[in-house]
This record gives sequence, C-alpha cells and structure tokens, in this order.
Amino acid sequence: MKKEVKGALLVCLAASMWGFDGVVLTPRLFHLNVPFVVFILHFIPFIGMSLAFGKDELKNIRYISNSDLFYFFCIALFGGSLGTLSIVKALFLVNFKHLTVVTLLQKLQPIFAIILARIVLGEKLKKEYLFWGAVALIGGYFLTFQFNLPEVNVGENLTKAAFYSILAAFSFGSATVFGKRILKNSSFRTALYLRYLMTSTITFMITLLSGSLGVFKAVTPNEWMIIFIIAATTGSGAIMLYYIGLRHITAKVSTICELTFPLSSVIFDYIFNGHILSPIQIISAIAMVFSIYRITKLN
Repeated sequence: MKKEVKGALLVCLAASMWGFDGVVLTPRLFHLNVPFVVFILHFIPFIGMSLAFGKDELKNIRYISNSDLFYFFCIALFGGSLGTLSIVKALFLVNFKHLTVVTLLQKLQPIFAIILARIVLGEKLKKEYLFWGAVALIGGYFLTFQFNLPEVNVGENLTKAAFYSILAAFSFGSATVFGKRILKNSSFRTALYLRYLMTSTITFMITLLSGSLGVFKAVTPNEWMIIFIIAATTGSGAIMLYYIGLRHITAKVSTICELTFPLSSVIFDYIFNGHILSPIQIISAIAMVFSIYRITKLN
C-alpha cells in the first residue's frame, strides 16, 4: 500500500474516531463534573506517556526557549483545557440530543484558525475567505436554529450548547496556530507530551478549585471503562494516528479526509440515538462543510 493511501486512511480513521467519541462515548459521562472529566482524560494518557518516553522528554524541556514554552502553555490552555472543556460541556448540555449539531459547529475551527493565523503569524487573508466564511457562519446559524430566532430552550439547552461548540472551535483553531509556531523547533512527541503535561496541570487546578476532586468516588466501574477507552483510543490514540497519517499526505488531502468527522457524527448519531437532521439542517450542514473545505483549500 502506498504511503499516501495509508496516510489518508489513518486520517479518516482518526476523524471517524472523534465522531464516534463525540456521539457515543463522552456523552455517556454526562452526569460527571466537566472539569473532572477533562482532567482525567488528559491525566491518564499523560501517565502512559511518562512511562513510555517521559524521562527523555523532560530532558528536552531545558532546551526549549521561553517563547516556545509560552506557546506550549497557550496550546494547553486553549486546545487542551478551554477547548476540551467547552466541547464536553456542549455535549453534556444537549443530553444525547442534537449531538450532530454540536459536532458540526465545532468544525468552524478552520475559520478561526485562518483569522488568528493572520493576526499571530502574519499570513495573508484573501478576499475569498470573507465570502466563504460568511457562508459557513450562516450555515452554522441555520444548522442550529433552522428558521427560528435564537432563544434559550430550558429543556434542551441547544443555544448554550451551540455557544460552547463555537467557543471550542475558536479554542482549537487558536491551538492550531500556536502549534504551527512551536513545531518549527520541536518534535511532535515533545509537543504531544508537553501539551498533556500542561493540560493535566491546568485542568487539575480547575478541578481542585471547583471542589470536583470528590467526583472520583462517584465514578462507576462502567464509567471508568469508558474513560480508559477514550483515553487510549479516541483521545491520545486518535491524535497519534492523525499525525502519523498527516506525515504522508498534503494539507488539502487531509482536509478532505477530516470531513469524515462530521459525516461519521451524523451516521453514529442515527445508528445509536435514532436522530436525523431536518432537510434545512442537512442543507446548512453541506453548505457549512463545503465552505470550510473551500477556505482550507484557499489557504
């Protein structure tokens, strides 16, 4: 099998794993405290990495510049902590409803990444970005509210979930920009290890200050099983598969492969929860995903 084909399949597999996690696994932990869930999902892989190659990576830290350490912190703060807290909170708010909407809105991430790349990295912003960005945002609106005006539905919390999904997209998008900055001087393994180290530290402090450490006692054996499955597969496992595949394909091919994330979310949401999008939501989702593809291709 050619390296390009293997790389594309690995990226598709990783993206599908994220779709499965967002619809099937993480929502099953909905009654647990959000900061605790995010902390434990980072801390368990961090322990595994520490046992596997932590000693070598700790030695490498002293050779990292202060500016790069700052960007590592930003990645952990936005991508690992704020972004993950937001998307988990969004999934918990909908309580197994509108899971497809939440995962699709999170795919607005490239728009924020490109805007921030202009600000942080000085990358040029083409006029076409504005058009396709507007189409994506309009698609996101109709995907969430259809033909209705925004209102807070107490029973479903869809508006709040949509807000947290977009916040997660912004956070992950900013982490992508910061990641492009630090990978110029650091290996992927170092970046991955430091991200999990700093994210575990940040989320531990949040969990401690919110008084959520006592949640340990409330976790059932079945939930511990789900937590370990996520930590080993759709969490750190999927990230590693994604970057292994990304080494063998171009960014444009990767963008197309990553569309298996929203596609798999729709399929899994229907298979496991019996939910399906309305016609206007399907049209909006297609418009949004196509706009994101166009924006990424322009970039």
